[in-house]
Amino acid sequence: MRRAPLVAGVTLLGLIGTLTYHPPPTSSPVLAAPKSQIQTKSPSTTAPSTTTTTAAPPAQPGASTPPSSAPPAAPVLRSATGPNEQYGYGTLAVKVTVSGKKITDVSVQNLQTADQYSQQLAAQVIPMLRSQVMQAQSANINGVSGATYTAQAYATSLQAALDSLHVP
Repeated sequence: MRRAPLVAGVTLLGLIGTLTYHPPPTSSPVLAAPKSQIQTKSPSTTAPSTTTTTAAPPAQPGASTPPSSAPPAAPVLRSATGPNEQYGYGTLAVKVTVSGKKITDVSVQNLQTADQYSQQLAAQVIPMLRSQVMQAQSANINGVSGATYTAQAYATSLQAALDSLHVP
């Protein structure tokens, strides 16, 4: 009976402390990486995938070459950016470039992370995921242990971009 007022007082102080605690606001800084790999855009989770096509330059007018000695036509490069994918630690969107049905380049077009640890993890994981995509030539990748959410978001955005280019 003597401890009841003490326990009630400590419990009340703990409850007041819990209710008045306000954690600091989290910011979502963008991962610092070479601009060639990551380009930032304003966040939009409903952004549709975009597609661009680059063709070989047209032949010069008046220039005639025999058909047998004509150089082979340059392959048509097409690219598309998948939608921004939310994952446990941020948002990312993947851009893919293809020539025919071959993936020639993959980069992260938009990456926003919730904290410093997520930035460091993404900086390590994204090159590994890119390597897997280039080897597999599809979005069917193994991912990276310890970065499951990041790998899933990467593969989902990549698959949407490939779908918009009609590449299996």
